[in-house]
Amino acid sequence: MRSLKLSNRFFIASLFLSTSVFSAVQVIQPSENSYQDIQEALILAEPGDVVRLTAGTFYLKDSLSLDVSGVQVEGEGMNQTILDFSDQQSGAQGLSVTSDNVTLQDFSIQNAKGDAIKVKGVTNIKFLRVKTEWTNGPSSENGAYGLYPVESTNVLIDGCVAIGASDAGIYVGQSKNIIVRNSRAEYNVAGIEIENSYYADVFNNLATNNTGGILIFDLPGLPQQGGHHVRVFNNRSVGNNTDNFAPEGNIVGEVPRGTGIIIQANSDVEIFDNEIGDNDTVNIAVVTYGNETDDQTYYPHPKSIQIHGNEFGPTGYNPDTSKGELAQILFDLSGGNMPDIFWDGLVPLSQIIFGQPQDEKMIITNNGDGSLLAIKPIGFMLPYLEPAILDINEFDGQISPLPKVEFDENF
Repeated sequence: MRSLKLSNRFFIASLFLSTSVFSAVQVIQPSENSYQDIQEALILAEPGDVVRLTAGTFYLKDSLSLDVSGVQVEGEGMNQTILDFSDQQSGAQGLSVTSDNVTLQDFSIQNAKGDAIKVKGVTNIKFLRVKTEWTNGPSSENGAYGLYPVESTNVLIDGCVAIGASDAGIYVGQSKNIIVRNSRAEYNVAGIEIENSYYADVFNNLATNNTGGILIFDLPGLPQQGGHHVRVFNNRSVGNNTDNFAPEGNIVGEVPRGTGIIIQANSDVEIFDNEIGDNDTVNIAVVTYGNETDDQTYYPHPKSIQIHGNEFGPTGYNPDTSKGELAQILFDLSGGNMPDIFWDGLVPLSQIIFGQPQDEKMIITNNGDGSLLAIKPIGFMLPYLEPAILDINEFDGQISPLPKVEFDENF
């Protein structure tokens, strides 16, 4: 086959009988012209084409981009095909994708100047066995995001690895219909983050050695708000005790070291059948967005949260009180006896007076010996009183399982 290559590339035409059109497979090998070879292939590709990168290291100094629908970019394995951006001179990402029906699989992106792979505004995107990494270890100089799909619909992340991001290793934002499974996030500030998104399933993943393992956030000032219907299950969020290395001013910079899962300002979230432990500060925290905002449409309180069937390991043995107020509040209220689950008790004023609607109450049940510290809302309404601590039995109730996220993965 190599005797057929021209400028380290060759084409293989194959007939798709169902559509009666030809699909090209363009094979690219590492060379001194790797950037030109790959970018030209991405520009000239047509729907249905495959851009195949052989094993080896491709040294790239500029950002790659793809805006042709229906293209598959594939390597020969995440540890065999490596796109190395250590000497990147231009571009905000390693690879940018802005087209629909794209599959990225079996390669790695290392040391991108900014985000490793950013996907924006697309329908149908698959990341299969893709790895992103900053190889110099945790550093505020690393790019913010590893896998970074935003404003997209039908997002599948399967069998991927994300290491070293100064914000989130695997991040899905302002999107809907999301599946993150069978993946590993390690040595990021946030391992896996679902933000301002609707309908997400996060399962069979490992989040370890991050600052915070799994974050379910909703933030103000964004076009899509009110994140809801997120299921986090059958994951391991363990040993997330890396010091926070986010650049100064980042929201994620407030996450304390040693946090297993944080739910902030989302509704209809179900956390179940996870293994969560060996986190320095707390295993699960359910909190209100605490910063000031001018966004009048933003709802900062979590509601309809269900936590059940989880297995908890040790936590709270070395709480990080240097980041934000979460760990300090926990430490002060618990007298150093840190809980597995924490709820800050912040609710709208109307609910302090009239109580929470039944369908918005948090349910915590069947978590073995898992402990809870939950603050009765009036404690914050009247700060001169000692905050009352609610008993875990007050949160027992009937679970209402959220629906499974499903979409056609065979696009």
